[in-house]
Amino acid sequence: MAELEGEQDLQKKIEETRQRFQNEFLQDSTDKYDSRDVERLQKDDALVEGYLTWRLYAVDDALKMIDESFQWRKEFGVNDLTESTIPKWMFETGAVYLHGYDKEGNKLFWFKVKLHVKDAKTIMDKKKYVAFWLERYAKKEPGMPLTVVFDMAESGLSNIDMDFVKYVINCFKVYYPKFLSKMIIVDMPWIMNAAWKIVKSWLGPEAISKLKFASRSEVQTFIGPEYLPPHMGGTDPFKYSYPPLPDDDFQTPICDNGPIVSEDEMESKEGEMEGKDALENSFNSEVVAKPKKVNFLDDSLRSEDSDKGDTSARIKGARKPLTTFKGLLLDVSPAEELSFGSGETEKKSLIILSNVTKNQVAFKVRTTAPEKYRVKPSSSCCEPGVSVDIVVSLHGGSQASPQDRFLVMAAEMDNTASQELAQFWKEVPKTKIMEHRLRCHVLESIKPALSPLRDSPMDTATSGQQELNTALMRVMACNSRLEQKLNTCLWVQKVLMGLVLVLMVLNLSCLYLLGTAQRPS
Repeated sequence: MAELEGEQDLQKKIEETRQRFQNEFLQDSTDKYDSRDVERLQKDDALVEGYLTWRLYAVDDALKMIDESFQWRKEFGVNDLTESTIPKWMFETGAVYLHGYDKEGNKLFWFKVKLHVKDAKTIMDKKKYVAFWLERYAKKEPGMPLTVVFDMAESGLSNIDMDFVKYVINCFKVYYPKFLSKMIIVDMPWIMNAAWKIVKSWLGPEAISKLKFASRSEVQTFIGPEYLPPHMGGTDPFKYSYPPLPDDDFQTPICDNGPIVSEDEMESKEGEMEGKDALENSFNSEVVAKPKKVNFLDDSLRSEDSDKGDTSARIKGARKPLTTFKGLLLDVSPAEELSFGSGETEKKSLIILSNVTKNQVAFKVRTTAPEKYRVKPSSSCCEPGVSVDIVVSLHGGSQASPQDRFLVMAAEMDNTASQELAQFWKEVPKTKIMEHRLRCHVLESIKPALSPLRDSPMDTATSGQQELNTALMRVMACNSRLEQKLNTCLWVQKVLMGLVLVLMVLNLSCLYLLGTAQRPS
């Protein structure tokens, strides 16, 4: 009940924000913003919620933030930024790029500080270049946060442009709310301490906790060695190159051994090629210097009757979603994450797709780790007003990872027979396809205090127990993170105490030398 009231209050805040923006900001300034941004604000609840959340649900503050953000988007032409509108030499430098993930599964946004040189003539192009990458990622992975990494190796004061740094911070503080997971400054030279004290003052209290300073050894607290370059003690052989754009998030090379097929799944050669072609069209991406071995698999199509027959058996024991993403064609539950753990009762999660159109909708579910997961059904159709339950289960002894991703694709069909679905996906235009991405949340390895969720006459009660289990696990995960932060604070305290002792020794030495100098000979 409390959760329902919270959702209702949030929806009221969203509607109030939209109405006040219409009345207070749009009446006398129709040319102030890009009409596409205004239209999106009226339709996209997640966008409005992002501004409200970042401003602690204060509508006045959120409106100021939206106004500033939309003005910036029009000034920089963010909606029209493409690779061709950015000077080619900026891509060639490799000073800014997306690559890899941190340990929480957040995408890494790299800034190679040594490659940046302060130049008033190019500052606007550099700002547009950053906006290009952020907008590109926002469209590909809506709602997914970024971890910014400032690689300070071999950099000096000549590489620090405070105006540019302030702009980057504003991108996350104002222009892309809820986008920043953390900002890691790696291997910062001591001579830049004063500059970064100024930077911390720009972040503000709501973002200061996201700033992390780390040495080459400490950075592995946040990022695993597989996504760290060798000079940071990592093992990632990735090297930036252009062309093409190194956008490894959206590549789909087929596994060397081909797709893995379970007993009740039959994958034809035509289906494999269709899946590969559809994904390449879907992401419209380029080959990267170090492609990840991932592919999004389609299960074979099963008849609607057989799907209905084993629905209750399939969803038994699957973790039910608690949140919903409202899309143009389908509502997708959960909205952001599928939760998995190591226990037997934590190896299944449920995706619920609800058709919100008046036509039949075709859908596909794909994953970046096909060797780990089974998705049933992974491809089928959904009638108007009907919901489809999809069970995602870990295969064998596989373990979920925060880097694993799922893609839900949907397209409206015009009375197309289900047996023509493969041909439909070949022919449907990319602009007609709705895409929604889900990431994996790995539960802590603890024994649940309460009995797992299962189908029974007491389903309502056990559902509450499962929700409580989930809440307890998240609290324990939060406690673990707080413990890590406390350990870091204690380490900093020890370092500061050591510095104080050194200063006291130096002070006493100076007093001794001064007394010696003043003593008559």
